[in-house]
Parts: sequence; C-alpha cells; structure tokens
Amino acid sequence: MTTQREADEAEIKQLIEGIAEAIRAKDLDGFRRIYAEDVVSFDVEPPLQHLGIEAKLKNWERVFTVFKEVDYDLRDLVLTVGDEVAFSHAFGRLHGRLANGVETDGMWVRATLGLQKRDGRWIVVHDQASVPFDVVSGQGVADLEP
Repeated sequence: MTTQREADEAEIKQLIEGIAEAIRAKDLDGFRRIYAEDVVSFDVEPPLQHLGIEAKLKNWERVFTVFKEVDYDLRDLVLTVGDEVAFSHAFGRLHGRLANGVETDGMWVRATLGLQKRDGRWIVVHDQASVPFDVVSGQGVADLEP
C-alpha cells in the first residue's frame, strides 16, 4: 500500500521529469503547467530574480533561440517532502546543438526547487540555478562536473 508521502514523492519526481521534457521539446506551455503564476526564480542570468511565470517563460524563450536542439540531464536528485511544501536539489546540465550548428556540452549547475501543494497538486513556487564562483577573481566556475 502506497503512503501519501510516497505518492507525493512520485508526483514531484514526475513533475521534475516534466521540466526536462519541456526543455527538450522547447515547450513553454509545459512550463506553465509546472510553475506557479507567482514563481520566484533565481537563475544563472541577470537580473538577480525573475518574478512570475511570464518572466520565467521569457528566460526559457531566450534559451530556446540559442539552441537548435536542446537536451537536459539531471543527476543526484534529492527530495524532502512535507505535507504542503517540499524542496529538491540536484545537478542539471543544459546541452545540445546551438542555432549556429555548434555542439555544446553545456555546464553543470546546482538546481534547487521549492514546491507547494496547491489545490491538491504540487507546483514549483521557487527555483534556483547557480554556479560556484572563485572568491578571489569574482568569476563563475562553469567547468565543474558532479
């Protein structure tokens, strides 16, 4: 017999896989089904925060113009699930063929999601993608691998 916690974990894993599928398909509507209207996103590109689903979608729209074909890998996913809130962390990598035809391995980022159960279903209310930086130079370090 499946517990509620196990069911929630399975739903969240499916939702996270939905993010990867939306990326691979360049499906902006797929993101709209996964992210809250009031999502707060701390992404790797400026500004410091992107507020709301429209800002989140604009970010992905820019990414999709850079890539002709795009893929997404996720490693080391960890979930912490409560009754109404949950979070996950993992390593994610966007890679593929750029619009100019060049293949790129992309870079691994640290990916964190904050989720909330709203109207009986899990939805992303916060996300953060980040890269470490060198304290002395102030430069991001984008060549690390998990």
